Amino acid sequence: MPFPATPDYMGLNTPVRQEVSLKGLTASEGTIPADVRGAFFRAVPDPQFEPFFQPDTALSDDGMISRILFNEDGTVDYDIKYVQTPRWKAENAAGKRLFGRYRNPFTNDASAEGVEGTVSNTTPVWHAGKLIMTKEDGPGHQVDPHTLETIGAYDFGGALKSQTMTAHVRIDPETKEMFVYGYEADGLCSKTIAYWWTDKDGKLVKEQSFEAPFCSLVHDFVITENYAIFPLQPTTADLERVKAKGAHWVHQQDLEYHIGVMPRYGDVSEIRWFKGPKGASSFHMMNAFETPDGKVHIDHHITDTIAFPHIRADSGIDVQPWELGGGFQRWTVDMKGDGDGVEVTPLGPPGDMPRIADADQGRPYKRGWYCSMNPQPMGPPLMGGVVGAMFTALLRKDFETGAIIGYNLPPAHGMSETVHVPSSEPGHEGWLVGVVDHETAPDQFEHAVWIWNAGDLPAGPVAKVPVPTRMRPQVHGWWVPMAAYQAAKAA
Repeated sequence: MPFPATPDYMGLNTPVRQEVSLKGLTASEGTIPADVRGAFFRAVPDPQFEPFFQPDTALSDDGMISRILFNEDGTVDYDIKYVQTPRWKAENAAGKRLFGRYRNPFTNDASAEGVEGTVSNTTPVWHAGKLIMTKEDGPGHQVDPHTLETIGAYDFGGALKSQTMTAHVRIDPETKEMFVYGYEADGLCSKTIAYWWTDKDGKLVKEQSFEAPFCSLVHDFVITENYAIFPLQPTTADLERVKAKGAHWVHQQDLEYHIGVMPRYGDVSEIRWFKGPKGASSFHMMNAFETPDGKVHIDHHITDTIAFPHIRADSGIDVQPWELGGGFQRWTVDMKGDGDGVEVTPLGPPGDMPRIADADQGRPYKRGWYCSMNPQPMGPPLMGGVVGAMFTALLRKDFETGAIIGYNLPPAHGMSETVHVPSSEPGHEGWLVGVVDHETAPDQFEHAVWIWNAGDLPAGPVAKVPVPTRMRPQVHGWWVPMAAYQAAKAA
C-alpha cells in the first residue's frame, strides 16, 4: 500500500527512510565560527511503513536521531539513525505498520497489544551527559550520543512512576537541575499530570502528581526562579471517544486556556489556576520570569485556534492557516492578587519555535529569537513539516527597546527550528544554527546547515554547509558543546 497523497507525505514530507553517515562536510559559503564546535542533535520523524488508518498524521512517524557534528578542524559530520523503540522493533519485525490512528490503541493491529507505542520523535534532551529522545505520549528513550544506537527506555534509574515524559524539559542555568512533567501520566486520557525534578547529575529528587481541570495537550511548560508553570490549552482528550476509535484530540473553542502556577520546589497542593482567552492555543513557550511586584510573565506563541490541520479537521473547525490569528504574546498573572485572570500583552507577529540563550532560562531577559513567515512572501511557502508549511523568516525580539529585526529566506526556501550557541566574546549575542531546505524543482530539494550571528540577523548567514543527502524536516533540536559531548564519550 503506498503512502497517502496528503501533505504529511508529499513534497518535503516525502518519507526518506534511510540511515546515513557523511563525514568531512565543509562550508560552501562563509566560515564556520570558532565558537560553533559541538553536536547539534535533531529529532526527525520518518515512517518505516505506510499507515493503514486514514487519514493519518506525521506526528505518528517513527523518530530518528540526527547529529550534525561540528569538529575541531572546522569540518562537519552528518549522521542519522532510527530510535529503536518497542514500537519500531515490533513493526520492523512484522514488516508493516501495526499502530493505527494517532494515539488511539483501539485502532491498532491485535499483535500490537501491550507494546509501548511512543515513537520518540519530538525532542533530543541532553542532561547530565545523557541523550534522551522524547515524545510526550510515553517514556523517553536513551540514545548513545556517539554511536546513535538506542540504549532503551529511560526511567531515571527506576525512580520514575509517570508513564509519560514531556518533550520540553527546562534546565535551570545556575543549579543545572532539570524540571520535567508528564501529562496523561497514569493512563490514556487521564487528567493526571506528574511533575518532577532532578539534581545536576540527573538523579530524580522528587516526583508528585496532581489532577488538572481537564485532560489537555500540554506540549510545553516553563519555570521561573521560584515557580513551575503548566499551560493547558483547550485541546482535550476523551476516553469514550477514543474507545469509539475517534480522535485523541479535539479542540474546544468555547473552553478557556488554563495556566497552573506552583512553587517549583513546593507541593502540588499549592497550585493556582488562572484562565486565559477561550479557544486560544499555544505549543511553545519562549521563557517565563518574575518581577518584584509578584507577577509572573509567560512569553509564548498564541493562535486563536489550534494550528494543527488534523486537529482542526477532527474538531470541525474550518479555518485556513492564514486565518489562525494570534501572535507572540506575554501573558501575566498576579501571584499576590486574588483574581484568576490573565493580562495579555502583544510582543510581535505570529511565529513559533522560540529560542533563548540557556543562561536566560527562567530569568528576566533582554532578547529572544523565533521562526516566522515573511510578511511579503516572494512566492508560495515551501510545503512541509508537521503543520504543512515551513518557516520563511527568522526574527530577533529586543525586550528592552521592543524592536524586532530579522532575516527573510530567499524564495522556495524553508527552515526548521534553530539552536543557540553562546559566544566566547563578551557582549556578543552568540550564533543561531539551523537546517534550511531549498526546493530546486518540483519534488527536488537541496539542504544545508546555515549559521547566523544572533545579534545581526539582517546581515544573513555567516556560513552555509551543504548536506548532500535527502533530508526530512525536523521537529526540535538541542545544542551540546564539544567539551560536554567529549566528556560523555569518556564516561
